[in-house]
Amino acid sequence: MNRPLKVATYNIRKCVGTDRKRDPERILDVLRELDADIIALQEADRRFGQRETCLPFAKIDAETPWKHVPWGVRPNGIGWHGNAILVRDEMEIKNGRPLDLPTLEPRGAVCSEVETGHGVIRIIGVHLDLSGLWRRRQIRQILAHLDNEPRHMPSVIMGDFNQWSRRGALSEFAFHHHRIIDTPKSFHASKPVARLDRIIVSHEVNVLAHGAHNSPLSQKASDHLPIWADLSLS
Repeated sequence: MNRPLKVATYNIRKCVGTDRKRDPERILDVLRELDADIIALQEADRRFGQRETCLPFAKIDAETPWKHVPWGVRPNGIGWHGNAILVRDEMEIKNGRPLDLPTLEPRGAVCSEVETGHGVIRIIGVHLDLSGLWRRRQIRQILAHLDNEPRHMPSVIMGDFNQWSRRGALSEFAFHHHRIIDTPKSFHASKPVARLDRIIVSHEVNVLAHGAHNSPLSQKASDHLPIWADLSLS
């Protein structure tokens, strides 16, 4: 039997840890501990200037089992408004594109279709607004994007939704045949009190297990803990 497909999401805070030190290698170490097949990252680019990646491409290529999904936006950046997706080297990236969202802050989303050993899956990585009104608009735009896709397939939407409750804007997913996985609290990494990070799946996706990756290293590497889910596709 094939092992489950493990997905994860992680706000890496531009590689600045709770000790206020910028340490890309520490983030890569946490990702190695996590050992997920597909990872959505938030705050993966620097905010100013050329907005270059905080995780050196050479280290990802040479020292990890992942490759990044290219967006064709900024040559030195790994993400779109900081959103990036890593996939296992052996997986085929069918496409990758940024999604335009209505924004008050510099937020965004990215989408990629990936051929895995379990079949093709659509991954959307997000980092949404602090404002509930704008979050709802952004979620509706993401769902409208899914409705307009020419091909339906199992989908995972994951990232930092900046919302504590499942109610409010997040309730939009329930009306669209998606399920919010009840993953543990992930913020703040030193003492988690909020579920700002979420993994949401379409109805064809079976959730086998889920959790937060809480280790001595992940408690220091960022102010968020990574969360993960083991999936199978029906």
